[in-house]
Amino acid sequence: MPKTRGYLAEGPRVGIRHFTYEDEAEFTARARESKDLHHPWLYPPTSAEAYVGYAGRLIQDPTRAGFLVCEKESGGIAGFININNIVEGGFMCGALGYGAFAHAAGRGLMAEGLGLVVRYAFGPMRLHRLEINVQPGNAASIALARRCGFRLEGFSPDMIYVDGAWRDHERWAITVEMVGR
Repeated sequence: MPKTRGYLAEGPRVGIRHFTYEDEAEFTARARESKDLHHPWLYPPTSAEAYVGYAGRLIQDPTRAGFLVCEKESGGIAGFININNIVEGGFMCGALGYGAFAHAAGRGLMAEGLGLVVRYAFGPMRLHRLEINVQPGNAASIALARRCGFRLEGFSPDMIYVDGAWRDHERWAITVEMVGR
């Protein structure tokens, strides 16, 4: 039976919900299955110990919010979307990071999930702006940002330390005013 309780928002095929510690086994198994898809762009936790630290930060740190994108039919985890570096006050912004799992890649589930997270961030979370920083060679991530209405705002050389080196990133963003246009 699908795990439908606890969805924060639902679309036709996916729902989004917060991370729990109980998701460790499924999340880490999916991350291990998806290493080839993720390398060299991101490194989600693949062990129980790493997951507990990762999920703990998303669950306990008020400057972060983690969302699992789950297939409604099965309840299975298709991917994840995190809002990091949430700043309130006059900024009301957060930085998005995301990843699909291999079994769900290319099926449009992450686009649906990202749309739900954007609306949730601009609704209940009351954020005004979301940003995505993407390495220029990550065509799938750039396509997802573009498909979900984010605009390219610039290029930052040596911006984020990934896989042993400082990597260039494109900066994509969306504001609450852009949603629904």
